[in-house]
Amino acid sequence: MTTVVKPSTRSLTTAEIAALALSLAHLGAGPQAVTARRGLRLAFEHLEVDDDAIATTLATLTEPLPADVASRARVIADAITSRLMIRLHYRDAAGTITTRDVEPVTCLVHKDFWYLVGVCRMRRGIRAFRFDRIIAVEPTLTPARPHMAERFLPFQRRRVA
Repeated sequence: MTTVVKPSTRSLTTAEIAALALSLAHLGAGPQAVTARRGLRLAFEHLEVDDDAIATTLATLTEPLPADVASRARVIADAITSRLMIRLHYRDAAGTITTRDVEPVTCLVHKDFWYLVGVCRMRRGIRAFRFDRIIAVEPTLTPARPHMAERFLPFQRRRVA
């Protein structure tokens, strides 16, 4: 059976891209992830994208994560779904390594990078952690407060009144 996809007249929202990223993070690096990314590539071929940031983001979503990053992404995605805090070992842009307890909210992709967005207890605020800078993730049994992902998407466009 062949499915016909009608061309879209709108781009994906940041929330939709975040949901796709979280779903792919759940799949890790397994065969389902390969199939899902192939399906996304086909679906994205029919989108009319006139924004370079969105085009790059969609391309990044369809590229497989390295196996070690995919393994950490799966732990993060499971914690988001289970609403459990995680402990991150993180190397920032300056190379400083810290250990942080984070209430994970969502995963997202922006341009060339995957991110975990969550509430960092060390910094007492919302932070975005690049996946490629996360050295290790430890699951915990500590419940995280429920957060609405839409309120934590740092790259969404703000509507001008």
